[in-house]
Amino acid sequence: MSDPGTHGAHAALVQKQFSPRAASYVASPVHAQGEDLERLAAWAREHHPERVLDLGCGGGHVSFTVAPHAGRVVACDPSAEMLLAVAEAARTRQLGNIEVREAWAERLPFEDGSFDLVASRFSAHHWQTLGPGLAEAWRVLRPGGTAIFIDTVTPPVALLETLLDTWLQTIELMRDPSHVRDWSAAQWVAALQAAGFAPGTPQFFRRRLDFDAWVERMATPPSIIAAIRALQQHAPEEVRRHFAIERDGSFEIDVAWLSC
Repeated sequence: MSDPGTHGAHAALVQKQFSPRAASYVASPVHAQGEDLERLAAWAREHHPERVLDLGCGGGHVSFTVAPHAGRVVACDPSAEMLLAVAEAARTRQLGNIEVREAWAERLPFEDGSFDLVASRFSAHHWQTLGPGLAEAWRVLRPGGTAIFIDTVTPPVALLETLLDTWLQTIELMRDPSHVRDWSAAQWVAALQAAGFAPGTPQFFRRRLDFDAWVERMATPPSIIAAIRALQQHAPEEVRRHFAIERDGSFEIDVAWLSC
């Protein structure tokens, strides 16, 4: 998420959107489950990282996933309320190796090379730009360490890229004004390379979003919900097909896994 020293208005909006909803993100089934978390758990079981940074931890699900297989995990987020909820959930789960730290992605309070694994999941689409946050991730990762970024991406369909991108960004911003951008896989790769990483080939997943839970989690106003539903109902067939829009508004998104 954005650095308050540089993007004050956006930073305040991020805090306004997420701080009151910390508990809902910890409890959110769509955030607590997924093929990506299963893959992350398998990686952690194999590599047993000593020091892990969960960058933009949100509800803490990366931390909860890797903690049983790691030495120490730092759950880092700009929302103090989110961190309190994560710390409480860690105590409930008896994960004593998780600590929380309040910080923005673009200004991390850690020394160079502090972590064996830097992981960030569904956070970067709230950053003002990818570059500064990725540069900080590179700085705090030890030489030879691993970075894993998981996020919603623009649909990887070349012939329909502009249409699908416009539709996705529109409903994302309507539902959550702190949304900045779901970047394309190509933009991710370019930004990671510019920050110093050597990313592998992106891996893609599909994730179904229950519409009612999706808007309830962000307390989207009824008038905006109605507008989103109207957009869905009048969407071109190519949009409806790609996002698998259901009668109740539930739909699917594209998620990328980028490992460096």
